Parts: sequence; structure tokens; C-alpha cells
Amino acid sequence: MCGLYASLGFAPDKSRLDRVSHRGPDGEGWQVFDTRCGPLALGHRRLAIIDLDNRAAQPMAGADGRYWLIFNGEIYNYRELRAELTGHGVTFRTESDSEVLLSAYVRWGEAALDRLVGMFAFLIWDARDQVLFAARDRFGIKPLFFHASGHGIAFGSEIKQLVGLPGLETRMNAARAYDFLLAGYTDHTDETLFAGINQLRGGECVTLDLARWAPGDALPIRRYYDIPRAKGPDLTEKQAAHRFRELFLESIKLHLRADVRTGSCLSGGLDSSSIVCVMDQMLKGETGAGPIHTVSACYTNKEVDEKPFMDYVNDATRTEPHHIWPRAEDAFALAEKITWHQDEPYGSTSIFSQWCVFEEAKRSGIKVMLDGQGADEQLAGYHGSFWYYGQSLLKSKDYNGLGWMVFDRWRKHGLSPADQLKTILGAGAPPWVMRFARKVAPADRSGDGWLGSAFLDAARPTSGGGMGEVMARDGIPAVKDLGDLCVLFTKGASLPMLLRYEDRNSMAHSIEARVPFLDHRLVEFNIGLWDQHKMVGGDTKRVLRAAMQGILPEKVRRRHDKLGFATPEQAWFRGPLRPLVEQGVEATLARYPELLNAGETRALMAAALEGRRPVDFTLWRIVNLGLWGKLHSVSL
Repeated sequence: MCGLYASLGFAPDKSRLDRVSHRGPDGEGWQVFDTRCGPLALGHRRLAIIDLDNRAAQPMAGADGRYWLIFNGEIYNYRELRAELTGHGVTFRTESDSEVLLSAYVRWGEAALDRLVGMFAFLIWDARDQVLFAARDRFGIKPLFFHASGHGIAFGSEIKQLVGLPGLETRMNAARAYDFLLAGYTDHTDETLFAGINQLRGGECVTLDLARWAPGDALPIRRYYDIPRAKGPDLTEKQAAHRFRELFLESIKLHLRADVRTGSCLSGGLDSSSIVCVMDQMLKGETGAGPIHTVSACYTNKEVDEKPFMDYVNDATRTEPHHIWPRAEDAFALAEKITWHQDEPYGSTSIFSQWCVFEEAKRSGIKVMLDGQGADEQLAGYHGSFWYYGQSLLKSKDYNGLGWMVFDRWRKHGLSPADQLKTILGAGAPPWVMRFARKVAPADRSGDGWLGSAFLDAARPTSGGGMGEVMARDGIPAVKDLGDLCVLFTKGASLPMLLRYEDRNSMAHSIEARVPFLDHRLVEFNIGLWDQHKMVGGDTKRVLRAAMQGILPEKVRRRHDKLGFATPEQAWFRGPLRPLVEQGVEATLARYPELLNAGETRALMAAALEGRRPVDFTLWRIVNLGLWGKLHSVSL
């Protein structure tokens, strides 16, 4: 895990690499080449995880000096690839995965991407043929941003490295600002909230042959990977759980490869708890293996505190737990620092909670942290997915399954059958059911008048919203079942945004975050289950629960509530943080008087803080957008 910077055509500027020194405190490298399109600078900040020797530093040159690599990430199957390359006569000078990656590209070219198991963003320069190649891993775990113009092209691990490049004004991207303010969406397209700064999306690469391409030309970006979108073979629950378990254990095994102390985030939920329990099984009895370090965020507010579930896991495994207690006042005190590291606004104070976890991990000397991102997207783990599950059951006329879902959710979650028939079955329910449901659960028809401004109106999508744009771009049909929904979540609706939060919060503390649920072979299997073994009755992620039988403590395996780095935001905002929320909203309105409808925005804030409507993430988004604009001097 590292930080990289590259520029072609622009004057080499090493200070842009220094802006991400937090990503790589263990070393740095800088190399400049002459090209037919002007100077090419390659810069690298190293966080040493595998082969800690300086011989593995970057930019890394191949044996003959023709190819040069800068790389951020990990190739988890580097040992297997190294053995294969050795069989082809390749010799190695280091024990690093970086040299394996470079040698794989030299041997197989762009086809090497199909062989990689890992997370990565890298650039390779062919000095002889003057070709620059850049790629990002299949799901966008590791970031790669760029700005391209007639001046040149520059790449960076973080947006802040590109801000202020010659000819680039620091302006707000209205369309992306609208998506963020309305629904909290970021990272769902190739655009950022900075106009003119884009990103390679997960599964994309670009080849710049300087004999044919020059600054100002369109970028020949191509997609080398996409999630297979077909239902796999029908499996029994037992068969699916067995295969899931095989793939999951293999992924954890690969993700444990490191030459530094490794630990795990532990929220007490299914995903992180599964990782910790499997780590415990794998490391038990291993020579020299110490306890597994877990780091968890806890709260005195019992509505969001998951410590009892964390304790079940820690008591059942050989762990050394670390607990932190995020404080309300720090959510605002640290907001500027977190926003600077995040590069773009973040959607709720739960990102502050995650920040605190990585801060404690650094204090504890942990350099690699495994985390559970990705499982909810592949396995329909969000409770909002029950609507689609109900639709699928209704469409297939599985009325027994539908009745069991309604009853089981009532039993496990306390949701009345009438509410479910309205909010889950929706328009697919029979008319008599809809008439009854409307009587007992009237619809919330609050509007979004606070977004009414000429600036945002011009960016407002005509139909489909932010996710409609993603669906149209990626050819995803109207979501009609859990399979479609899981593809949408994984490709755009939530996972890319969560991975951005994870990357910036971990790297701000010079920690490598690893996400074993995103081994592409496991993802493909889970997506291939389509509607099977994900939701059954009131259970989410049924195949994970079945696969972890005998591994997870039963009280965790059978829990049905869902939080995940939640904070008591409503209590905080109506209590100790209320003056800061009010000041923050007013600061945003003052900084951007043409961005929002001030009267409607103040009315929205008053209704939430006075208890006439719930406190959701909207107020934080308004506050944080203004703070982000202040930090980066962003104009409309």
C-alpha cells in the first residue's frame, strides 16, 4: 500500500508526491524521463508490507531498464505467479510482489491483469517504445485519479495531488454535488466533485502509446473486467455454504500474507466477526503467531453500541482487543482533518467512527487491517433489500415464502405485517393490501425544496437520479430482483464510496486496509447465486450464516440487527452538537449563497433538530460540503 504520482507533459513537481507522504512513510522515489510529449515524472511513496528491504523500492526498473513500475496495493497471489514466472526462466532480485507484478507485465502484457488476485493501482512505463500503461483493480479498492488536458495528463493516488495543476480551475462539479447532497452518493461515476478531475473506475485500464496519442486527445480507456451477470447453477443451501466457505477461507489465507503486524477491524457484525474467527482458526498453532489484534468502536448509547457482540467474538478467539469510545465533540473537532484526507465530502459521522478505529490501530502498532467491506453489496445485506426480495417472491408466486418473510421479519425485527406490505411489496402488492397498508402507514411525502437553486437545477437528472446514470452507463436493467440489486450495489450504488472512505481513513494513519470479501472469485460466486441463499425469511446473508456455522459464535451468527460503524448522530445533533450543526449549516449557506434554497434549508434543519422529523444524514452532508469547499477553495 503506497502513494503514487505521475505526470506527462506537465513540468515535474515533486511536491505533488509529498502531499501523500502519509500513504508511504517508509521510503520515496522519483524518476523523470524525456518523451516525445514532454517530461514524464514517476513518483512513489512506500508503505513497506512485503519485503521490507530497500531493494524493493520504487520506481522499480526491470532487469534491462526498459520497463518502470509505480504501484499501490498488494498482489496476494504473488508467490504463485512468481513460481510460474520462474518456470519461464525469469529471475528475481527481491521477494516483493511489486517485482512479480512488473515481471508479469513484461511476460504477458495487459493480459497479466487477468491473472492478478489483489488490490492495485499502478502505472508502467515502457521507455523503449514510449508507452504508458495504467490500471486499477477489478472493484476499485485502490484509487487512481487523473486530470487530462492539452497541457498533459497527471495521475495520483489522491485528488489533492492534482488540484491546482496548470489550466485546472478549482470548481465544484454541480451534477456530483447534487447527487451527494440529495442521497450521499459519491464515487458512483468516473467524475469527482472537482470539475476536471476524474478517476479510472474499478476494472479499467488505459494505454497511452505516445507514437499515436498526445495530450489533448481522447483517453483510450477500456474495461478489462466486469462482473459476470448471469445466474449460476442451482445449488442447495448446503452446497452453496460449502463452496462459499472454501472461497472465503482461501481469500483470508491470501490476505494474511504480510511481513508486518496484522489485525482486523471488529464491529461485532457478521462480516468482520467472520474474518476474525477465520483468522483465529488459521493462525492457531502457527509458530510465532501472536494474538490477533482487533480494534472496535464502542458507545455508551446502547442503540448503536455493539460491544456485547464484539465480546462474544473476542471471548471465543485468541485476540487482543482494543476498544475506543468516539466522543461527540471530536466529530466536529476532527472534521476538517478527516475531510482533507478524504478529498471529497463524506456522508455521515460514521466515517469519523472509522477514523477513530484506524487511529487506535496505529497507536497499537498494527500496519495491516482486514475489514469486512463488500459482503453487504454482494449478499443483499442491507435491510432495504427486503423490498426486492418481496418483489421476487411475489413475481414467482411463492406466497408461502412471502408469508414467511413477513412473519419472520415481524418476529425478528418487530416490523408489523401491514408496514411490510406497504414498504416492501409496494406497487407489486394486490390492491386490497395497498389500501389497507396506506391506512396504517401513511407515506412520508417530505420534499427536497432545500435543493432548489439555479445551480443545482441545471444539474438535476431528468430521470433515474444518480443511480439511473450508473445503470444506463453499465447496461444494468431496471432492478427487479436481488441479483440485479447486488450488481448495482457492487458496481456503483455504495461499494466504491465505502472503499474510498476505507482507503483514505486507513492511509491517513499509514495503515494498509485489506478487504477479503472482494477476492474476485468469491464475488463472482456470490453474484452468481443471484436470488438464491441471500435472503430467506427474515435472514439476510443466509449463505454466509450457513458457511460460518461452527466458526462464528452463535449469538453473532444469528443476530439480525444491523449497524456497522454507526454513531448516535440523532442524540448528538439534538444535544451537545446542536450549536455546531447550526453554525455549520449557516457557514455553508454563507460560503455558497447560490447553492441551496436558504429558507428551505433552515426549515429542514429546524424540523430535524426540534424533533419534528428524524435526524438523517442530510444535515451532515450540508455541513461537510461547505467545509470541503473551504478547505480547497472550491468555487461554483
